[in-house]
Amino acid sequence: MPFVLIHGAGFGANCWDELIPHLNAQALAVDLPGRGTRAGVGLDTVTLADCADAVREDVEAKDLRDVVLVGHSFAGVTVPRVLDLIPDRIRHVVLVSAVVPPDGSRVLDQIDPGVRELVEQSIAGGVYHQTREAAAAILCEDMDEATTAATLDRLIDDSAALLSETVDLSGYRRAIPRTYVHLTQDKCYVEELQQRSIALLRPDVVDLDTGHLAMISAPGKLAAVLNAIHG
Repeated sequence: MPFVLIHGAGFGANCWDELIPHLNAQALAVDLPGRGTRAGVGLDTVTLADCADAVREDVEAKDLRDVVLVGHSFAGVTVPRVLDLIPDRIRHVVLVSAVVPPDGSRVLDQIDPGVRELVEQSIAGGVYHQTREAAAAILCEDMDEATTAATLDRLIDDSAALLSETVDLSGYRRAIPRTYVHLTQDKCYVEELQQRSIALLRPDVVDLDTGHLAMISAPGKLAAVLNAIHG
């Protein structure tokens, strides 16, 4: 039963590098379009459907089945599309402080007002650009200086579609077990918003005392949660 890991905005598959050695099963970290193995795709052209297709392609290429699908942050709007594409391959869904706005709305509509202003200022020409300073403030709050620097070195531009495209959550209606990992120190997807996502999904909930990038700041802790779900 493999893990398939979907990153959030501003990062690629390498954001899972610290976590993967702690997992007790095979793990596939997917690069969404516009970064890493898919760097040749123009970010300004990427849609949420493209992101889901990328996950499907990688899963089918390795013929993975009984997958524990793990989505972090903005992957919360990619995951349901993946569930609609390859439902028979997914055994369990794990959402790590995942953004799940109401069906038919936009991610931008649901972001904390203080964070949203920074995000809106960071969008131009279909591309979402975060500065190192802004990212450090909301993503690296529980990291030491060296870990923060290593994290920010992986920060990349992203598609504005992740934020501004209307979301389709129909995949979450499927009867696939799901767990939400609630990050109690998260300053990016704050407590109120995590609770809204939890209320929409009605998943099992596991609390983890970390900031937004738990896979980097506390990989052992997050892996313990995932390994327990994996069984």
